[in-house]
Amino acid sequence: MADRPDPPEAGPEHTPEEGDTTMFSEEARMPAREGCGEIPEIVQGLLASYRELGGINHLEGANLPNREAIQGITDDLLKLVFPGFYEDDGLRSSAVQYVVGARITSLAERLSAEVERSLRYGGNENVSPADAEEVVCRFLKSIPDTRRRLALDVQAAYEGDPAAVSGEEVILAYPGLTAIAVQRLAHTLYELKVPLIPRMMTEIAHSATGIDIHPGAQIGEFFFIDHGTGVVIGETTIIGDRVKIYQGVTLGAKSFKKDRDGHIVKGGKRHPTIEDDVTIYAGATILGGDTVIGRGSVIGGNVWLLESVPPYSLVTYQEGETRKASLLAEPDLGGGI
Repeated sequence: MADRPDPPEAGPEHTPEEGDTTMFSEEARMPAREGCGEIPEIVQGLLASYRELGGINHLEGANLPNREAIQGITDDLLKLVFPGFYEDDGLRSSAVQYVVGARITSLAERLSAEVERSLRYGGNENVSPADAEEVVCRFLKSIPDTRRRLALDVQAAYEGDPAAVSGEEVILAYPGLTAIAVQRLAHTLYELKVPLIPRMMTEIAHSATGIDIHPGAQIGEFFFIDHGTGVVIGETTIIGDRVKIYQGVTLGAKSFKKDRDGHIVKGGKRHPTIEDDVTIYAGATILGGDTVIGRGSVIGGNVWLLESVPPYSLVTYQEGETRKASLLAEPDLGGGI
């Protein structure tokens, strides 16, 4: 093995200034430590990768939202939405005003800093702390209405699952409720045009629950996801009231339009619409922005559906084919349509 270079003489620490490119120069060296004797070569190889693969660097842009900060903010938002459920030492009624006041004050400060970073990332270089604070204030004011919706979601889970023994169990133990709660909070920030943070929040919930709901999805009241593992709900999905879905359901995109250069065209309605009072059983896949599942329909397990069905339809997958019938009359399960 080649002799290691002598470490550089001690001197004043070099702090790169704007426009300083010495960190990418061949002269930028690090002293090798005991063990791997090729640290300088490894550093130069990684720096060369930074130069060549610019799409996955963020060296000169505005500061991005901090993932650990967003995790903490999400946790504290859940404590606000479900007071007393996520406390270390419980929460007494006599202390609620103090605890909530302190928590709101902390959240407003921390979230404003992250929202300001997000807005700058979104291209608004002139954003001020006051702009971010206004967005956060509007968001925090919306929490009582979010709680109203989540109270209905808890009720939907309790009434929809014979195994549920209480609302407390639903809040503490049902991953579907956690994913819905975070999505409803993130959806408000999405509607306020905050970049990055809403998706970071729902991906935190995705990692914890196995349920992937895009913050852009529009979800009605009394929504229940039973079991939940593997559920995917895309950005432009619209879900009505009193909808129930089971594990492994995908509400996804059928295809993507491309421009003349072959690049995917962003935006547009890509995911299905699920009307009121629909039940979708485990493993069903429903795709397409023009696909509408009519009110009161039941979609059976493992169904693959690329087209709309009228209200009060029963769609099942039997003997290798998709079969459709009407729930308004005695269904004929023996033949396909």
